[in-house]
Order: sequence, then C-alpha cells, then structure tokens
Amino acid sequence: MTMAKTTIVLGVLLILVGVGAYFGSGTKSITALIPAFFGLPISLLGIAMLQEKWQKHAMHGAVALALLGFLGSVSGLPKLFTLMAGGDVARPLAVVVQSIMAISCAVFVALGIKSFIEARRQRKKLESTE
Repeated sequence: MTMAKTTIVLGVLLILVGVGAYFGSGTKSITALIPAFFGLPISLLGIAMLQEKWQKHAMHGAVALALLGFLGSVSGLPKLFTLMAGGDVARPLAVVVQSIMAISCAVFVALGIKSFIEARRQRKKLESTE
C-alpha cells in the first residue's frame, strides 16, 4: 500500500473513532471528536499526496500531525493497561479512544520515517548514477 493510501486510511480510521466515541459516549462531549479533528486533515493530506507535486510536503505534514496526535493521546496507554488488568479508570471509553489514537499515530509516524529514509536512499542512489 502506498503511503498516500496509508495516510488516507489513518485519517478515516481517526474520523470513525472520533465520531464513534462522540455518539457512543452518551454525553456528546466535543472532546470525543478529537481523533476526528486530526483525522480530517490527515485524510486531506493523504489525498494531496496522490498528486506527485504535493507528495513530499503533504507527507511531512501528515507525519507531523500524527506525531502531535500521538503526543496528545499517549497518556491514555498506561490507563489502558490498568483497564485491561481489571482496574478502575475514570472514563473507560476515553482511555480506549486515546489508546487507539496513540497506537495508530505511532505506527504511522514509524512508517512515515521509514518512507523518508527510503526516499533519501533512492535519491542518493540516483545522484550517484548521474
């Protein structure tokens, strides 16, 4: 799967998680939509990546947003382990949503960094053959 498609999938996943949390929480808290607020621009950047002239800048923007998404949601991971061990947490749905966002964003950032490294290697390889 190309990074453009991966980016779009991440964005859609975050939108679905945010909207699901919003309607699933029963309280209709705007904070439940935070994953969707990250997912929409990430999806749009993924669509922009389909055009080669925007690919590099859109990928950097998507990875930067995913990194911010990870940093903003990583605090839910320790609470997830507490929840999984049968412990009590204040807002279990919020913990699950934060954890999904943290893990999916972290995986995307790792894939993005791998993609940057591969692109740099290919560029150097092309330069050395010229």
